[in-house]
Amino acid sequence: MNQSHAGTRLRVVLGHLSQRLAGVGVAHSTSGAVSPNSFHPPQFQYTRDNNVLSLEQRKFYEENGFLVIRNLVSDADIERFRNEFERICKGEVKPQGMMIMRDVSIAKSEFTPGEKMISKIQDFQEDEELFRYCTLPEILKYVECFTGPDIMALHTMLINKPPDSGKKTSRHPLHQDLHYFPIRPSNNIVGAWTAMEHIDRNNGCLCVLPGSHKGDLKPHAYPKWEGGVNIMFYGIQDYDENCPRVHLVMEKGDTVFFHPLLIHGSGWNRTQGYRKAISCHFAGADCHYIDVKGTSQEVAERDISRIGKKLYGIPDDTRLQDVLRFRVRLVKGKRINL
Repeated sequence: MNQSHAGTRLRVVLGHLSQRLAGVGVAHSTSGAVSPNSFHPPQFQYTRDNNVLSLEQRKFYEENGFLVIRNLVSDADIERFRNEFERICKGEVKPQGMMIMRDVSIAKSEFTPGEKMISKIQDFQEDEELFRYCTLPEILKYVECFTGPDIMALHTMLINKPPDSGKKTSRHPLHQDLHYFPIRPSNNIVGAWTAMEHIDRNNGCLCVLPGSHKGDLKPHAYPKWEGGVNIMFYGIQDYDENCPRVHLVMEKGDTVFFHPLLIHGSGWNRTQGYRKAISCHFAGADCHYIDVKGTSQEVAERDISRIGKKLYGIPDDTRLQDVLRFRVRLVKGKRINL
């Protein structure tokens, strides 16, 4: 990447993140909404024409691959999600098909049910309370800007990043989320990630490489970290280490929407608190499944199939797309392909 261009992009990104208005759902100062019939620039390939995003917001996402919307999810909703997570940790509710994960630094002999032992829950589509996040009108309003009006929820997570044990196992290597999804086209997929409290570099905020969504899906593998790596925490093996990085400092309710090819990760939690965020990936219902055999995504298929066999007894030859078919849910419009 040209260093001058990279520097310019970094200044634009930091300017976007530093500007904060009082209004709910405003990412930055805007020049007014764009009428769907007034402006159809051919360079817009990652966003849809509607009256939600301003021209400035569309241009920012097109160039950088992510967009932060401040104060989008209410404190009341976040408190409900937090309470439900605590109930799950205590074993008071046990949603079907949900995966409960702990940090690799916690020995099996030390594991007892409780919030401090669980670092992440995935696939909560059968938990009515947590899945409300995926159906919030304020979330779907923005999701539609990237997927179109027919929307499927693909994958859900609530991350409870623990205080690091000193081995830096709480960090997440730089990766691209498309690695986990046997779905195309990638431009019709978007992730939504909402901070459940103040998040900065001290407790392990997201780190993104602006503009990296314009590249291809890169090979992923487990990084060779001395302290160990959590299961399914794949990392990119080949990327330009000189590319500018931006750390997303977020407040409770702030939500970042990002392209599935955007290279991103998160740092280790240096605090004594548990850093929480809730997220969902969405796709346009007109997307289609692909066979990942012989591709860089085959490693994800193999690991997910192995975990599925251990937890649910699924057959060895289960495909990644079969797993997705089981957990995707229609959240708006009509179901088409997925």
